[in-house]
Amino acid sequence: MSDKLLAVKDLSVAFSQGGRTTLAVDRLSFDIAKGETLALVGESGSGKSVSALSILKLLPYPSASHPSGSVRFMGEELLDADERDLRRVRGNDITMVFQEPMTSLNPLHTVERQIGEILEVHQNIKGDAARTRIVDLLGKVGIRDPETRLLDYPHQLSGGQRQRVMIAMALANNPDLLIADEPTTALDVTVQAQILKLLKDLQAEFGMAMLLITHDLGIVRRMADKVVVMQRGKAVESGDAKEVFANPQHAYTRMLLTAEPKGAPPPSDPSAPTVLETRGLKVWFPIKRGFFRKTVGHIKAVDGVDATVRSGQTLGVVGESGSGKTTLGLALLRLIRSEGPIVYMGRNIDGYNTAMMRPLRKEMQIVFQDPFGSLSPRLSIQQIVEEGLTVQGRNLGYDQRREIVARALTEVGLDPSTMDRYPHEFSGGQRQRIAIARALALEPKFIMLDEPTSALDMSVQAQIVDLLRELQHKHGLAYLFISHDLKVVRALANEVIVMRNGVTVEAGPTAEVFSNPKTDYTRALIAAALNLKAAPEGVVNQ
Repeated sequence: MSDKLLAVKDLSVAFSQGGRTTLAVDRLSFDIAKGETLALVGESGSGKSVSALSILKLLPYPSASHPSGSVRFMGEELLDADERDLRRVRGNDITMVFQEPMTSLNPLHTVERQIGEILEVHQNIKGDAARTRIVDLLGKVGIRDPETRLLDYPHQLSGGQRQRVMIAMALANNPDLLIADEPTTALDVTVQAQILKLLKDLQAEFGMAMLLITHDLGIVRRMADKVVVMQRGKAVESGDAKEVFANPQHAYTRMLLTAEPKGAPPPSDPSAPTVLETRGLKVWFPIKRGFFRKTVGHIKAVDGVDATVRSGQTLGVVGESGSGKTTLGLALLRLIRSEGPIVYMGRNIDGYNTAMMRPLRKEMQIVFQDPFGSLSPRLSIQQIVEEGLTVQGRNLGYDQRREIVARALTEVGLDPSTMDRYPHEFSGGQRQRIAIARALALEPKFIMLDEPTSALDMSVQAQIVDLLRELQHKHGLAYLFISHDLKVVRALANEVIVMRNGVTVEAGPTAEVFSNPKTDYTRALIAAALNLKAAPEGVVNQ
């Protein structure tokens, strides 16, 4: 036992509701030695995150219990520990990077305050010393110009930047064990490689162990010494990672290893009608300083970008976090101010105000990145999907609305009888299908898809890509597909734009860009995406 930093034995987690008890985790056992990485892998609902949260007794559900099991850290039992002892371990000896950075960070506190609180509570580091340490941490996790980000709030950061702040917070006290729950889900592939390299370097330097929870088997292959494959709460296979990858014994493990988006989009058709087009689009945000908040410069989020989206085809937009991908999409939808012509179905709409844009909203829809945060937990699925019909003022009766909702749910592969249920009753992949159904209910011509698969399991990603291709073919939809996952882009996009620091560095047919990239930056992105190797020094922003 002396070499075991963490020993989990026969851990079970049960949830009770309405007199019925359900086992979410069923007698799970594993151990982690100092400096070792163990990966828990499996699809959503397999029990990975519930197992990890149980280690520090962080399950947020009053109905949760542990019918059996032991969790020993450095020989000390944690399941029976009181709150005082757990507070000593949490955030100091054992830290955790959660999957959802937007819900894990306090929206009312700055980046500096949130990281500084950890340093003050556990190490009594304050003032200038804390600020120096915070800047160093932010730099290590890949945030550019960290000094300028100290006073930012979470809503001012991109999804990838928020996740990097979470990682900086977790690493602040040099923990003995880091529990990383999908730590790179929101990150682009190049920064993902940098973060994984950082975690590896810290392990080597401090002997830190890591419990890695992920659906990305490419990360497991690179990072893990041991792996436990979970399905429906049980460990179906475990052992040395190299051996499991080389010779998987269980059918479920073999399925996970082969699950990824496949196929390719149809060839680009230059004669297809243009749905949305822009030339030289600019989105500049002013930088204000001083007591009078004078403008001293601009953040050039999008700086002179050209884009054309055709009927029945997909334009992919790829690049690192902060490259301007989402800003470009929001500008094309006239949801933020921009300069430059935006032509929708032959009409120049860049001068349209809110009232003029309202009739077009039903034709221009958006599917957001986070299927957990984009659906209101207080509305039923019917209310969520029909909301656009009501907002658009369509004079439809109750039965007519239910019929439209049922049709939309059927199209995305969901049972219409579930429309009276609520979002928390669905998996992540099902929630994303609901978000797509909400967009389809208004019969749009153009859909902006903002990282629609990044938070999903590999097997579910493949299903969503197949669904999007099928819907596009059936309805002639034009997609603007924003993603940092080049494997998904290659499977769906006809044309691709590669963005960096607000400008286009390369553009063209997807197959051509992937097979013969013209710039070092594009080559670095492709290498990181397909091989999960760190990008060449100096090519990708740190």
